[in-house]
Amino acid sequence: MATARSQYRCSECRHVTAKWVGRCLECGTWGTVDEVPALSAVAGRRPRLTAASQAVPITSIKPDASRHRSTGVDELDRVLGGGVVPGSVTLLAGDPGVGKSTLLLEVAHRWAQSGRRALYISGEESAGQIRLRADRIGCGGDQVYLAAESDLHTVLEHIATVKPALVIVDSVQTMSTTEADGVAGGVTQVRAVTAALTAAAKANGVALILVGHVTKDGAIAGPRSLEHLVDVVLHFEGDRNGSLRMVRGIKNRFGAADEVGCFLLHDNGIAGVTDPSNLFLDQRSAPVPGTAITVTLDGKRPLIGEVQALLASPSGGSPRRAVSGIDHSRAAMITAVLEKHGKLPVAVNDIYLSTVGGMRLTDPSSDLAVAIALASALSELPLPTTAV
Repeated sequence: MATARSQYRCSECRHVTAKWVGRCLECGTWGTVDEVPALSAVAGRRPRLTAASQAVPITSIKPDASRHRSTGVDELDRVLGGGVVPGSVTLLAGDPGVGKSTLLLEVAHRWAQSGRRALYISGEESAGQIRLRADRIGCGGDQVYLAAESDLHTVLEHIATVKPALVIVDSVQTMSTTEADGVAGGVTQVRAVTAALTAAAKANGVALILVGHVTKDGAIAGPRSLEHLVDVVLHFEGDRNGSLRMVRGIKNRFGAADEVGCFLLHDNGIAGVTDPSNLFLDQRSAPVPGTAITVTLDGKRPLIGEVQALLASPSGGSPRRAVSGIDHSRAAMITAVLEKHGKLPVAVNDIYLSTVGGMRLTDPSSDLAVAIALASALSELPLPTTAV
């Protein structure tokens, strides 16, 4: 006979543990773990709902014949490995206001121009608001279907009725279902909605793009398992005060995961940039002290960037350090190397380091350009304009 025992379950993400904890081990939420009754594992197995699979030699399995389908946006296709794959699920995450909705509205427009049907689901804006943006950036067409909806079951009905080849859901955190606990955007709701949409996309051979929010730390909001449920994870980033935007591939089951796409966001929409190096260089007629040009590898894409350094006498107290586009700890290490081994007294000054155009330097090979820029600023001797 099965004996009853206690287990502990998080009310937010439904994660189960054998003992009580103050903070859920799965979602990290405090004070949501409560005691619930459970049956012993000897109570029996549940009946299977599907037929059992067969183990067969790998050589007897036919490879998936699915091919990438171009979105019509070349820079996005570069990151995706050629386009989206039917039945795949892509997660596009980024800060609020960075331009995710504008980019995906452009994707829906280009997709429809090739004679394929696209369905755009918005849980954040009304249909009228999206139409205003579409008119402003010149997007639309009879093959672009629009629905302002946040109920999962209604969204699934729209997919079954419209029968699109591409579905865009903006955003997954606004969708909800009555079959899961919690509020829209909660861990349980996000997981349930994503799982249901993923199953529908794969069953109907529909390319699905989900928009995801990010936290203040830059991580994708919701359960960590969200990134495991999808096939492709993209990060859309950029300075809201500038026009440059970048799409970075974080995960891609159908191509390389370290590609980068560059865009310019303007009043009339968003456009890809084939050669973005000019955006990262400061145009001047004469060389200036404290600047250095470098070639960096961002993913698999070589980019030309410029580092600018400024040294000033401290106004009092400890010297200041202001760094933009470069990791602060790396800048501190380079400063220490110049001070110790280069015998250059840079650490006693206020140091201001920045990159042109909002470029983010992550390649260690760019450390030399940072060091040269600091040395040039200290000596007030400019580098030749041809030096890279």
